[in-house]
Amino acid sequence: MNNASADDTSKSAPIFAHQPVLAEDVLTGLAPKPHGYYLDVTVGGGGHSRLLLEADPTICLMALDQDPIALEAARQNLKEFGDRVTFWHGNFADFSPTEPCFDGVLADLGVSSPQLDRPERGFSFRHQGALDMRMNPSQSLTAADLVNYRSERELADIFYHYGEERLSRRIARRIVERRPFQTTTALADAIAASVPGKYRHGRIHPATRVFQALRIAVNRELDVLERLIEVAPEWLAPAGRLAIISFHSLEDRRVKHGFRNHEQLKVLTKKPITASPDEIRRNPRSRSAKLRLAERI
Repeated sequence: MNNASADDTSKSAPIFAHQPVLAEDVLTGLAPKPHGYYLDVTVGGGGHSRLLLEADPTICLMALDQDPIALEAARQNLKEFGDRVTFWHGNFADFSPTEPCFDGVLADLGVSSPQLDRPERGFSFRHQGALDMRMNPSQSLTAADLVNYRSERELADIFYHYGEERLSRRIARRIVERRPFQTTTALADAIAASVPGKYRHGRIHPATRVFQALRIAVNRELDVLERLIEVAPEWLAPAGRLAIISFHSLEDRRVKHGFRNHEQLKVLTKKPITASPDEIRRNPRSRSAKLRLAERI
């Protein structure tokens, strides 16, 4: 287990810069107002939170994140706002305010660049690192646990349902034959070797969907997203707004249907808001971002 100590967290915080995606659209959608109180349930480095706090000097905000490195970075990046910001460490699925009090709730579901770019976090196969993928380093389950101990059928189901990987069974079979795996690059190489050449040299690396699926399974991302959509409207004051930025179709479908089917919500975006060509040029990772907005009835 690669738990970050307090010293490691503080040393790592300065590199956790956060370039917020769809920044103008988020501000327009949440429509921050004087003396408003806002909740950022995935604060990351604090990019979106900073925009909200700068929108009006009387706005206050609560910032959540399950990644302690991200939360410490947000503390540093937002310290100029003093007691206008409070922080809470944990998964938003476990958060429970005492009463409906927020004028807006924001969730940016993307994995941040600092998380992807640090090999020891295990989110990416671009650099060799441990098969970790935990957003919260204090949890026990890692990607290595799944890869090395789940059955072939269980792995195939994870890859298919969470990665929409059409060669899921073929890849799972090869992984079981070759395990144990300890590093991201070894797993990615095994996946690449298990697929046809045409597939191997396609638009994306053949391990991309499998890595997405493992990350979702390790962090129970779809389960906690559904929980957020279920309970977040109860955190909102009347006419308060909920904004969720998703990055793949599995998330976006849940947000779309969750907003539509929640009796306390009025949908404000029939279609998701996406990044402009200019933003994509400036920040390529915004290409897959989709923003949906709803308002508490």
